[in-house]
Amino acid sequence: MTALPASAEIVIIGGGVVGCSVAYHLTQMGKRDVVLVEQGRLSCGTTWHAAGLVGQLRAHQNMTRLVQHSIELYARLEAETGLATGWKQCGSIIVARTPERMTLLRRVAASATAQGVPCDVISVEAAAERYPIMATHDLLGALWLPSDGKANPADVTQALAKGARMRGAKIFEKTKVTGIRVKDGRVTGVETAEGAIEAGVVVNCAGQWAKAVGRMCGVTVPLHSAEHMYIVTDQIPGVHPDLPVMRDPDGYIYVKEEVGGLLVGGFEPVAKPWATDGIPEQFEFQLLPDDWDQFQILMENALTRLPALHTAEIKSFVNGPESFTPDNNFIIGEAPELKSFYVAAGFNSIGIASGGGAGRALAEWIVGGEPSIDLWPVDIRRFARLNGNDTWLRSRVGEVLGLHYMMPWPNRELDSARPFRRSPLYDRLAAKGAVFGSKMGWERPNYFARNEGERTIGYSFGRQNWFDTVAAEQRAARQGVAAFDMTSFAKLLVQGRDAESVLQRLAANDVAVAVGESVYTGLLNARGTYESDVTIARLAADRFLIVTGTAQAARDADWIGRHIPEDARATLTDVTSAYAVIAVMGPRSRELLSRVSRAGFDNAAFPFAAIREINIGYATLVASRRTYVGELGWELYVPTEFAATVYDTLTEAGADLGLADAGYYAIEGLRLEKGYRAWGRELTPDYTPWQAGLGFAVRLDKGDFLGRDALVAAKAKPPTKRCVSLVAGEPDAPLAHGGELVLRDGRPVGEVTSAGFGDAVGRVVALAYVSSPDAAIDTGWLDGGRFELDIAGVRAAVRASLKAPYDPSSARTRM
Repeated sequence: MTALPASAEIVIIGGGVVGCSVAYHLTQMGKRDVVLVEQGRLSCGTTWHAAGLVGQLRAHQNMTRLVQHSIELYARLEAETGLATGWKQCGSIIVARTPERMTLLRRVAASATAQGVPCDVISVEAAAERYPIMATHDLLGALWLPSDGKANPADVTQALAKGARMRGAKIFEKTKVTGIRVKDGRVTGVETAEGAIEAGVVVNCAGQWAKAVGRMCGVTVPLHSAEHMYIVTDQIPGVHPDLPVMRDPDGYIYVKEEVGGLLVGGFEPVAKPWATDGIPEQFEFQLLPDDWDQFQILMENALTRLPALHTAEIKSFVNGPESFTPDNNFIIGEAPELKSFYVAAGFNSIGIASGGGAGRALAEWIVGGEPSIDLWPVDIRRFARLNGNDTWLRSRVGEVLGLHYMMPWPNRELDSARPFRRSPLYDRLAAKGAVFGSKMGWERPNYFARNEGERTIGYSFGRQNWFDTVAAEQRAARQGVAAFDMTSFAKLLVQGRDAESVLQRLAANDVAVAVGESVYTGLLNARGTYESDVTIARLAADRFLIVTGTAQAARDADWIGRHIPEDARATLTDVTSAYAVIAVMGPRSRELLSRVSRAGFDNAAFPFAAIREINIGYATLVASRRTYVGELGWELYVPTEFAATVYDTLTEAGADLGLADAGYYAIEGLRLEKGYRAWGRELTPDYTPWQAGLGFAVRLDKGDFLGRDALVAAKAKPPTKRCVSLVAGEPDAPLAHGGELVLRDGRPVGEVTSAGFGDAVGRVVALAYVSSPDAAIDTGWLDGGRFELDIAGVRAAVRASLKAPYDPSSARTRM
């Protein structure tokens, strides 16, 4: 192609595997007026030097589905386009050196069964049979995934590009984007060194350059480059094309066959950030200098695992930079800052594995206006502008690369680039022993250490060192009174004459309530599934406060903002940082608040779901009678400058009541005992309120709202998938952490979404989605089956129920 068109329906920036995949799938979905521009040559940035491993099992089922689509796509592309992709289903082996890693592999195997991925735990001897050149003296076992494989990245890219061209896409190489055109909050085209192209949709697939491209139009793409290295050997006896991919995560290495030799790479614990000041011009098909010092830890482990390397000739050392994100998940979706500007970038060394599926998912999003499945783990809206800080990104990326093979302990926290965002109570809580976790950059107390040994989390799959301390925090909330710093709640203010009508259109519940009342509701899409769950409080006739989860600020603001009609008299403002939140929870919370405020807190003066302006000491604030722990309590929304005063006043007044500071680990156990759902786990775009068990928060009779028609249709069908509460049969059952396989009468029926330990019930408590294609899931179906969890290969009996495990009105909880 020599003549750059003056306009196109869709312009894609970047000709790596992801950009070509998006172009391929868009044309497959009927979009013909697609232009892809690449500043160099196809695959010249990161794709060409990728290792080409395709391992399909991911922690989130939909992420696994994306890789499975990649596999199916790469296997058939040659027949469609005449170009080979190098796809070979050779299987993969993951080996374990330690008991902890072996426990993890057993957990992974159960998760694979839940996700429908072929997977077997195998002995050391069986692993040696499949990988004869591997030393096994220090291994305890392995995992075998027969449907994994490998592909040639450059060949895959060329095949996808040809497939897109065959259906009308135009591809222009050596065409650098120099600017993004914007008008009235919407993208209108791109400027290139060869001329401008008007476009209704622009897709940023620029790989390591995606951050810079985003900045051309005010879009945050939080990624940073890091060096990623591997070596390639000459031919080695016993190495053949069918040799499986081998991963030794305890040694940080991966190995695959490469033209009769071995490609040996890995993910070292401390990586080298690259190009902090920007990527050099015309960085095309280029590598970085060899760095044997950085590669040393990988080489030493490779020599231990593969004795043949001691005498093998090393043909090449490849040091190719790749882009990594702050949480090691890639970025996909429509940018919240700019309409019709989409991003797919930051693939963290899994671009070949995920590229096919991610390309289809983004194409569906572009064509359909929203994703067809839950993509929250990779949704661009999980980040905010603050995550685009270059200094912060550089500090974080050194840790992120190593996460691929670090132990994914339950509740594992990242250590780098912290503290980031701090509550006004941070220093006070730290002085009282708070052990902080991080969410959306906020430092939040996980628990309060009672001794020096608890000040650092002792990770394990069993009871961690904080277990007894968190149990005591739960008891304080159940039996006395506890204070939680929940400042990280996202808070959005919707104001204006049309505020009520806008929210009525978005909310499944009826928000046309009196001033001083609040409503819990889902925000649904046209499919009747969740986009978020929020509490909406009416502060005035034309003013509503929306309280949502810490991680959902950008997503919810984007969703609501996009659904405010242009002619509506309504505005949306993020006021998260304006208010600290102190939650006072427990049966003695009313007594405590009555000591520090003249307001009435009895049921008549302050009923459940009420929200009132009150005074505490010198501070004027808003109190909301809500609870996420299942006890009497209030959430106090305190202007930031008064937070310390209010906290000190509560602490002093509550001393003789046994007021305890408590953290988010306690909240998790408390909410699971009450069966309270959480966004991103039980509530996602894959589930309706009927399936989630939250029909009480839906008002079909209030009039039309987004998703209503789909809900009416879904309600008429038998419930064949539902969220249920699970309680372990024995107090000493192994701990569940989420992702466990659920079995009914020995057959897989679902997967755990959340799990913890509930002190009041004295057992593991969990939530899970279970399915029964042939029967309605009701109390009879649940009581008529024998339920178990597969926890690292151990079958643990559980009781399944549609009711919450904890019932404070009963002397015994449901076990």
